[in-house]
Amino acid sequence: MNMALIGALAPTALAAMLAAGPVLAEEAAAYRETQLGLYVSAAEAYELMQENERAVLIDVRDPVEIKFTGFATPTDIHVPWVLADRDTFSEEAKSWPMVRNADFASQVRAQLEALDVAEDDPIIVMCRSGSTRSAPAADAIAEMGFSEVYSVTDGFEGGKLEEGDSKGVRAVNGWRNSGLPWSYEVDPEVAWRSVD
Repeated sequence: MNMALIGALAPTALAAMLAAGPVLAEEAAAYRETQLGLYVSAAEAYELMQENERAVLIDVRDPVEIKFTGFATPTDIHVPWVLADRDTFSEEAKSWPMVRNADFASQVRAQLEALDVAEDDPIIVMCRSGSTRSAPAADAIAEMGFSEVYSVTDGFEGGKLEEGDSKGVRAVNGWRNSGLPWSYEVDPEVAWRSVD
């Protein structure tokens, strides 16, 4: 599909195209492209997990983020792509910087091996709203030799409301807002633990 044409699509048309099923990178211009070019919405990810018992869901969010926003209950692996650096406060950003989890690849590989995940099993990678963490994490997993790694385009929380009293709140689509199973309780067997 022509990238200029995709860029001209109205947001609703692009959303409808993404809702039609897993798409190739050139059809997902609104999201960061991945090496494999495989994308699913949260609803499609759940459907894929229901259809294929070998499908694996990986959450790549910071544990503190999960504590306050919730966790998809069928998550198989939790390894953060980035972590808040609680030892450093940025005066300029007025927040704590996010730093790359240097052990991401080795931690994910160990978890995938423990679950006996085959190179062609579907692996679904999810962050908060899709792309900025799930896409590069999906690339890192693909570089390990896995051939069916999907980035969840609307993530756990989905998109922001455009109007109303709750404007800016992430309450559009995403895992939590699509009626999919989630909880504030994290499975202790899945919960990420720092390797210091």
